[in-house]
Amino acid sequence: MPAGMRYATLEERKQFYTKEFDVAKAAEWFRCGFGGVKFAAIMGRHTGIFLEKYREDAETTIIIDEYKDTQDVIEQVVEFLPEAVYYDRNLYNQDDKVFGQELAFDLDPENIECPVHGTLADKMARQQGLGFCEIELDLARKEAVGLFERLGKQYSDVRAVYSGRGFHLHVFDQDAYKLTFDERLVLAQQVKGEGFHIDEWVTSGESRLIRLPYSLNGLVSRIVLPLKKDELESFNAFHDKRCLPQFLSIS
Repeated sequence: MPAGMRYATLEERKQFYTKEFDVAKAAEWFRCGFGGVKFAAIMGRHTGIFLEKYREDAETTIIIDEYKDTQDVIEQVVEFLPEAVYYDRNLYNQDDKVFGQELAFDLDPENIECPVHGTLADKMARQQGLGFCEIELDLARKEAVGLFERLGKQYSDVRAVYSGRGFHLHVFDQDAYKLTFDERLVLAQQVKGEGFHIDEWVTSGESRLIRLPYSLNGLVSRIVLPLKKDELESFNAFHDKRCLPQFLSIS
């Protein structure tokens, strides 16, 4: 990991979600609030840090789809103190049937060939598949800028998010929600063919979960932060105070 990025402890996760998590901004992300949104939490699959009472479920994806209000969601997150919180991009009707899905693109730094550390295969061979360096993170940012511009020619409502490790691009145009799996797959393959190192499973819809904006990425102790295009162009995850949780910024 780059210097300054580390796993968040259980106490730090608790501090963040009880005192710092901006639930109002997270709700604004969905325009109509949390109503009907399904969330998911992973306690310790990658970090190995979890509450002992949940040891058997530490690597399980916990679905949070029964809650009264936003406060209830927070209370459930605090109960699990997860390393990651996601939301389900699927749209569900009252019968719990899927009738659409938010289109998204995931650019992770480990997927980019690094002039120092090589390809993803090289990193996997060294058992560093999830590791990345500052060079790779900046290359991912530059790819995100390029992809934002590319998508902006096709869609009118594109949003960028720093995921804590890489970058996500979300498309909120209504016609994008209606794309079929095959259409999403074709689009993913087109984008990859243009040189972007995206996660095809995310764009095609096979992987429907994505990090919740303003949540804590416990693998690197960074806040998942939405960014405007001009902010993305100059963003620095190591110095931008907006993505630094209080437990890191306290001197």
